[in-house]
Amino acid sequence: MSLRPVLQTRKAVAAIEGAGVKLHRAFGFQDPSELDPFLLFDDFRNERPQDFKAGFPWHPHRGIETITYVLAGSVEHSDSLGNSGTLGAGDVQWMTAGSGILHQEMPKGNVSGQMHGFQLWGNLPSAQKMTAPRYQDVQSKDIPEITDDDGTTVRVIVGEFWGKTGPVDGIAADPQYLDINIPAGVKKTFRIDTYRRAFAYVFDGQAAFADASQPTGILLEKEVAGQEVNIRDMSGNRTLVRFGTGDEITVQAGPEGVRFLLISGAPIDEPVAWHGPIVMNTRTELEQAFRELRNGTFIRPAH
Repeated sequence: MSLRPVLQTRKAVAAIEGAGVKLHRAFGFQDPSELDPFLLFDDFRNERPQDFKAGFPWHPHRGIETITYVLAGSVEHSDSLGNSGTLGAGDVQWMTAGSGILHQEMPKGNVSGQMHGFQLWGNLPSAQKMTAPRYQDVQSKDIPEITDDDGTTVRVIVGEFWGKTGPVDGIAADPQYLDINIPAGVKKTFRIDTYRRAFAYVFDGQAAFADASQPTGILLEKEVAGQEVNIRDMSGNRTLVRFGTGDEITVQAGPEGVRFLLISGAPIDEPVAWHGPIVMNTRTELEQAFRELRNGTFIRPAH
């Protein structure tokens, strides 16, 4: 077994998207090779309806997949193909934009006015960029959740983990998408296939992620619930942790436990031509997409 080194930890930065939704962006619109096959990750968490109620009105996508995971509140969606629905707390929508789709996403708060969810963009390889669009809407009750002996719980949204398989399938990047909750002071190791690129996103509590340059038994310096934790290296709310190559990560939960997403996928390793919500392989393809948007031929007829 080889521990994946921690290449970088960084805080998500405040951003405004859609018609004025305040959110935090962990990565996106920078170097697309950094976390290939993933392009962008947003945390849209708000306590005030005025910060999200304007939503994400009609906009196009082509050449990518968007993955929306809701933790609190709901998101109403509709598209140019006539689909519509609502994502509630714990639900997931995996949308393959393929050859092109116009859609809108309108977040609605819960009874307390809170909204919390994530959106991840996954790239499509050139051979699948012009496939027919499709949705996979998954209700929370259909997502397997596993509880280990030490109290660690894992929701398996995509991929296989601890003998369970997530309900979303047929995804180009062969991803694994896990929602992990570790109790206070517990140290845990998770396997990740070596061929995958991987990152963690901490959104509740704190944790120390072991690095290949330090012994995994020394996460160090201060005891929390009988375990040693390196407080200097603790990753807290809205922190992205990017890993290098290896087949496992070790994480030590802080004094209040930790909840994070652990996401990995097979890199596509193709050229990227990207502007706004459209991601193609060449500038010519990108220009064609925007030309079709202007002349009304962006949406391909169903076959």
